[in-house]
Amino acid sequence: MHWTEYFGPLMQGAWVTVQLTVYSTILGAIFAFAAGIGKSAHTLVLRTISIVYIEVFRGTSLLVQLFWLYFALPLVGMAIGIDLRLPPVVAGVLALSLNIGAYGAEVVRGALAAVSKDQYEAARALNFTPRKTLWRIALPQAIPEMMPPFGNLAVQNLKDTALVSLISLSDLAFRAEQLRNFTQDSTTIYTMVLFMYFGLALVLTLMMKLLERYVGRWRAGAR
Repeated sequence: MHWTEYFGPLMQGAWVTVQLTVYSTILGAIFAFAAGIGKSAHTLVLRTISIVYIEVFRGTSLLVQLFWLYFALPLVGMAIGIDLRLPPVVAGVLALSLNIGAYGAEVVRGALAAVSKDQYEAARALNFTPRKTLWRIALPQAIPEMMPPFGNLAVQNLKDTALVSLISLSDLAFRAEQLRNFTQDSTTIYTMVLFMYFGLALVLTLMMKLLERYVGRWRAGAR
């Protein structure tokens, strides 16, 4: 095969990688906000659930999490009489999002803690409820502070998608390995894959920078 013939299969894999990155990053952000806010909550149950989730998924390997969801969870389901088999794409997105969400939760918690105490005291003086204080005072100031680390996590998440090839999901890494096994042209194929991941990371970084600039306007409006 000529190297130009590699583009078709690799682009198909790249499209799967893009979808995995988008879905898992969005879902991971939801997990991050839920756990980060939960860890800062006054309710013991919410704090406990959030801390357990964060520590488990930060303290274990993403590869093990992926394998557990795809291979072990169905066995647990069989033991209790429930079908818990997950399609590869669902297992991949869920593992990636739970993992990035655990790291993002600490970003959210730290950004909320960094909001000036004077702001919270002013909210109490105005008889704001905790929920109103969170949505009207804390988050508009905290979210711009979260964006740079969230951008780094999104790029890391893009690179972590390569692991889903181990559960036979046809992403960029999986397609590259298929081509390599067929052609034995490791140098050309993996050089192309390297630049494709680099290009995807550059696009994602640019998008996160634009989003960071957009939400940065909230800071001025909240103060």
